Amino acid sequence: MLNARIGFIGAGQMATALGQGLVKAGLVDKEQLLASDPAEGARERFSRTVGAKTTPDNLEVVDGTDVVVLAVKPQQMREVLAQVRGRIGPGRLVLSIAAGVRSATIAESLGAATRLARAMPNTPCLVGRGACAYCLAGTATAADGELVGQILGAMGVAFQVEEKLMDAVTGLSGSGPAFGYVMIEALSDGGVRMGLPRQVATTLAAQTLLGAAAMVLSTGEHPAVLKDRVASPGGTTIAGLQAMESGGVRAALIAAVEAATRRSAELAAGS
Repeated sequence: MLNARIGFIGAGQMATALGQGLVKAGLVDKEQLLASDPAEGARERFSRTVGAKTTPDNLEVVDGTDVVVLAVKPQQMREVLAQVRGRIGPGRLVLSIAAGVRSATIAESLGAATRLARAMPNTPCLVGRGACAYCLAGTATAADGELVGQILGAMGVAFQVEEKLMDAVTGLSGSGPAFGYVMIEALSDGGVRMGLPRQVATTLAAQTLLGAAAMVLSTGEHPAVLKDRVASPGGTTIAGLQAMESGGVRAALIAAVEAATRRSAELAAGS
């Protein structure tokens, strides 16, 4: 159980997922959470899903919690930072989950002495299967890093990285769910082309990728080793793999991560 009060500025989907994950994991009681949002509907959804108190006042969150999670859209960040400037002392940890907003931008508003962490969650956090990464900045300590890892780990897995790698994280795990959805859709289309009903094909495709991912994570073996175990000489799988190589699937996926990473860097530079 975490001995900290956690507040969210912004009560949208990601904040709700994080709050729900913390309570379900038993890391906090719902009474330890507080979320603010100007939208009544967002506050109601957070309260209904998480069971925690909400408020329309961001400063109530800042003054009443130990960890302040900035869960607002990137374009709202400067306005929020201006509002809370001078209200967050060295006793509080600030965790930003706003995509593309660099730590330097936040520290410029809140002060270099701020204990600060920046994280990149992804949408599967909404179902407890997130892949997150985070970095520390300002005066954040190793203990702060452990705390952030616990908080983000409530939604899936979390890795601490250097901030210079956050764009790569965005390109891989941040954008990656969309790449995975395209793969599931394409596999389903292949099944339908071969005569399977659409719902059966989609479920088989999704479950197959879910199972393959579970095999990689549970065995710890290289994906190439697991692939070779499926591809018997002269069999169906090696024929399909040859078709994938001919179609440039591997190169396209590598290029997708590279393109998303470059775009993340461009957006961050303009924030």
